[in-house]
Amino acid sequence: MVKYVHGYSARETERLYDQSSILEDILHTGTVYPPGSRVLEVGCGTGGQTVILTSRSPGAEITSVDLSPDSLSSAKAMLGNRGAKNVAMLRADVFHLPFEDRSFDHVFVCFLLEHLEDPVGALAETRRVMRDGGSITVIEGDHGSCFWHPHTEESLGAWECLIRAQADLGHDSLVGRRLYPLLVEADFDVLDVSPRSVYADASNPVLLDGVVNRIMVPMVETARERALEMGLVDRATWERGLEDLRRCGDPPAGTIFYTWFKGIALKA
Repeated sequence: MVKYVHGYSARETERLYDQSSILEDILHTGTVYPPGSRVLEVGCGTGGQTVILTSRSPGAEITSVDLSPDSLSSAKAMLGNRGAKNVAMLRADVFHLPFEDRSFDHVFVCFLLEHLEDPVGALAETRRVMRDGGSITVIEGDHGSCFWHPHTEESLGAWECLIRAQADLGHDSLVGRRLYPLLVEADFDVLDVSPRSVYADASNPVLLDGVVNRIMVPMVETARERALEMGLVDRATWERGLEDLRRCGDPPAGTIFYTWFKGIALKA
């Protein structure tokens, strides 16, 4: 069974699409693939990042894979509605990719390693299907980098429930800070790992609302039942924490900050 802390609800699909559009310029700036290049996107999910890849690199030949058939179905429908022509989608396991050695010029991975028990093994398998000299781009978040105001112990507790619920699955929502050593361990030649941060306050109310109420709060909500089952918190305290977190999206006082990490490496 696929272990994904956020689940596969319609609300989670909506959150993923919101997240990709809100963060496009922050995360995708600098990621463009030349016409004719063969690009593999691993862990495409519902296609939120895929649609950006296809639009920013319309001449590239993109293959996007995911293990969840439901997510792939959503991705195919969305990309079809957007008229994407340069992408093929199929079901595949990142640890056993159905491609020959050196099949791709570039690999793109976004928000995947945090949900794997063996991120190095996954990276090593992507390296196998890359040509010599090919590049990999990896983007991962780090929940330990999130700060907000107004801050309460209950809002912090709700956020930490998400971190602990994910860790209980054997996964790491703090993986962003490990990106450089993970790439090195997988035998890549790392060119750069850089932080990609978002800060929002009342001077940009649209961004503030987007980051808090369309990304962060819905993400925390997905861990509610698992956190309660684990006995991390009682329901009333958790609800207060989520409500306090929502208040960070209210101007004029609300603010929020979060950092993702983007790594670029080569197959030597």
